[in-house]
Amino acid sequence: MFDVEYSKKALKFLKSCDKTLADRIIDKVKSLKKEPIGHDSKSVEGYKIKLYRIRAGDYRILYEVDYSQNVVGIVKIDKRSKAYE
Repeated sequence: MFDVEYSKKALKFLKSCDKTLADRIIDKVKSLKKEPIGHDSKSVEGYKIKLYRIRAGDYRILYEVDYSQNVVGIVKIDKRSKAYE
């Protein structure tokens, strides 16, 4: 079982969005606790660290996995058009 840690940017996004969207995103993040790299995860190229992403509707959740400490770090949550900037 993995722990989940949110970046300040990800927490700020969750606080600013509506409750329905926040609940959907949190459910997706909870699924990462059991299986951090599931069937709907894809690796993201172009970053210094190894990042993965999962979809939550029109939104993307970018995260990293630290197997040595069993932590999933949520780096960024944003709309698809802005998530990879």
